Amino acid sequence: MLILLPPSEGKTRPASGHPLSLEALSFPELTTTRELLLRTLIKVSSGNPKRAAQVLGLGPTQADALAVNAALADEPTGRADEVFTGVLFEAADLPGLDPAARTRADCVVAIASGLFGLVRPGDLIPAYRLAGNVTLPRLGTVASRWKPTVPKAIDTASDGGLVIDLRSGTYAAFGTAPAGRTVSIRVLQERQGRRTVVSHFNKATKGRIVRALVTEDIDPTSPAGLADALRDLRWHVEQDDARLDVIVTEV
Repeated sequence: MLILLPPSEGKTRPASGHPLSLEALSFPELTTTRELLLRTLIKVSSGNPKRAAQVLGLGPTQADALAVNAALADEPTGRADEVFTGVLFEAADLPGLDPAARTRADCVVAIASGLFGLVRPGDLIPAYRLAGNVTLPRLGTVASRWKPTVPKAIDTASDGGLVIDLRSGTYAAFGTAPAGRTVSIRVLQERQGRRTVVSHFNKATKGRIVRALVTEDIDPTSPAGLADALRDLRWHVEQDDARLDVIVTEV
């Protein structure tokens, strides 16, 4: 089983830690593209601030991110599951897992990243700003740089098992997961008989599902098996082939 997560645009900057070592990250087949994107991001962030903010989609209150990006080679690193923040990661609370469950998470979870392609929760990374939908000078879109390599990395990491793809559309564009053994999850809020997709409910519920899967050491081999496992955990789940709809009324 492999669980694919989106990153969070918000990140916690490590207060201390070793500088980034690309060679030490998981998925070594992505190193060449990581090197190219890292060099480009540092160059862009070190140039004209107004132009850099436009390229990276940063607002007036995010000027500090440019200085951090420009110094990424020397920035302290921390575990990816502590650097990434936001609703999904807060709900999953991977750092709060017991040691055995956290070790399982390190083995079965992969987090999409505009800068690194994919990382494991235990990989040491700096805080950075590079969204997956950014277009970089002379390189084109971030997604186009990852498409040639990320699908193979997913295939290898999943090792023939089920891929639970929880990535958002931006990061799913990095490359498709293996056909025939991938399941996606959609979270719908139900109120007064009407079902809608609500971002907060979607992210929080997916985070809680991830936490439950690694805590309970659940390893489904099919979408139906995952649906049954989630029902056993008291979620309301409806299956539509390779997509599961999880129906919630409150977070």
